[in-house]
Amino acid sequence: MLRKLLVAMGVLLAFCAGSLIAARLVIANAARDKTYSDVSAVPHRRVGLVLGCPKRVFGGWPNPFFENRIAAAAELYHREKIDYLVASGDNHLQGYDEPTDMKNALLDKGVPADRIYLDYAGLRTLDSVVRVKEIFGQDSVTIISQKFHIQRAIFLADHHGIDAIGFAAPDVPPRYAFKTLWREQLAKVKAVLDVYLLHKQPHLFGQKILIGNPPG
Repeated sequence: MLRKLLVAMGVLLAFCAGSLIAARLVIANAARDKTYSDVSAVPHRRVGLVLGCPKRVFGGWPNPFFENRIAAAAELYHREKIDYLVASGDNHLQGYDEPTDMKNALLDKGVPADRIYLDYAGLRTLDSVVRVKEIFGQDSVTIISQKFHIQRAIFLADHHGIDAIGFAAPDVPPRYAFKTLWREQLAKVKAVLDVYLLHKQPHLFGQKILIGNPPG
């Protein structure tokens, strides 16, 4: 009995490890040659999508993931690589408002208010990516986050008919990011399942929002 249990556990562990590896490979392949870290090399896109995260971490300390994404988004704007920004994040709890935090931080970096649009229903990456097309009418965007996150977002965008590239904000040292990096491995598996098996859609849609003037 014990031997059968050990064999079953071994098979389960092998399956889990295989799933993690397969998801990483599939997502990395989808994002190949679509992620930039040098701002001068980034092609111009009309709209940049900034993916949300908490402004502060446990204990009230500034979140370096947040700060690096905001700095990257502002740099793209000031270098004229994007014309508008959609700040997409979670706002489902009272007193917790990622999009507004991102907007305020972008304003502090000199991005004009009329160039920033807020998506309050970016409850997860899939929602943010699909809603930038379905709500904000964009089928070509630059996604702004850390590289590991961008890869997953581009994979999702590709399967929803969005031509996405990514601008990678600086990474956070692993000793400060272990939990986030481990959670990302599981999120990659979930993303593959959402696309190929579950066919997930955003939690919310809603009224369409026009960004700036229609391209002429």
